Amino acid sequence: MKTKTISITTLSMLAACGGAFADVAAAEGTLKPFLGEPKMEQQKVYPGDRFPSVAVAKDGTVLAVWNGLKVRRSEDGGATWGPEIMIGPGFMGGGVTVNDTNGDIFAFGSAGHPPSTDTVYRSQDHGKTWMVMEAVIKPDSKGNKPEMHMNDHGITLKRGPHKGRIIRPSRFYAKANHHSEWPNHYTNAIYSDDGGKTWLTSEPFPANGTGEATIAELSDGRIYYNSRRHWVPEGTDNSTRWTAISDDGGATWKDLVMCKDLPDGPRDTGYGLMGGLGRLPVAGKDILIFSNVESPAGRRNGTVWASFDGGKTWPLKRLVTEGAFAYSSLDVGRPGTKSEGWIYLFSEGAGGEMWRFNLSWLLAGVKTGNGEVPKWVME
Repeated sequence: MKTKTISITTLSMLAACGGAFADVAAAEGTLKPFLGEPKMEQQKVYPGDRFPSVAVAKDGTVLAVWNGLKVRRSEDGGATWGPEIMIGPGFMGGGVTVNDTNGDIFAFGSAGHPPSTDTVYRSQDHGKTWMVMEAVIKPDSKGNKPEMHMNDHGITLKRGPHKGRIIRPSRFYAKANHHSEWPNHYTNAIYSDDGGKTWLTSEPFPANGTGEATIAELSDGRIYYNSRRHWVPEGTDNSTRWTAISDDGGATWKDLVMCKDLPDGPRDTGYGLMGGLGRLPVAGKDILIFSNVESPAGRRNGTVWASFDGGKTWPLKRLVTEGAFAYSSLDVGRPGTKSEGWIYLFSEGAGGEMWRFNLSWLLAGVKTGNGEVPKWVME
């Protein structure tokens, strides 16, 4: 009988893989916390101004970041909110990003509306204090500097060869934010593999006229990219969102799709509107929640949609408010913290409003006719 031996190298590889699986398992849980009795709550956390960005810190603290650049924190899952904390001077850059590896949080500020100089702020205590970080943001392959304003929160990749990479959407404004330059605008992403010291810029999203995007990592490691688009070639519908996929950790984007299920701002303008996106941390499932307006005219009728197949179909939607509703940002609670089971929607329109709800509340919404809610959701 032959004796089989396993080398130290093999054991090390197995241990590393086991550690990776453990990391993902710790970051994800079951669907159960998002179900139960339907819940929806709303609070105004800022009285005026605009530009929302919500992110849930590694310890479950919910951060409501606002123009200024400032933040209010909730350590009890969004039930109560602490005082305003100044992050730093400047114009809101959006895209607040949590490094899940060590808990660092990055906020991005600009000197003004583009063109601008961007500053990276870092917190190492879940948003209590902030300092300017010496960071390098490199231009894209075309030599263009990425702009930060205004995209949804970033993420930390949990799977595959780029595990641990922090990435957030960004954009290129061309010469100006003017309709004459819109055909030259495009979205992209910046990403870092060294804890935020150096940020590389991805190749452009495969459509021009885009800006203000959202991303989510799917359970198979691909990155789903969902973007506003305020210009399209003549004869193309520009009242809906556009999506693409990355299978190389966000370096490139492909498989451009016009998402007819999801509106991009009021239907009568075609100008688009920043929306929010989050993936529920449920192992092996790709439940995405998206926010924007469902309005024939005017920035109102804030609505959320649910997808259960990674953005292929969006079978459910539910109205959040009939009132004023413009830019929105969306993130989800973390397993094992006081944020667990909650979906957080931070919107502008009537000041800065924070909505928190669970999936059960959304499941009582309206069927869109595109796709079905799978049976396993209620099992």
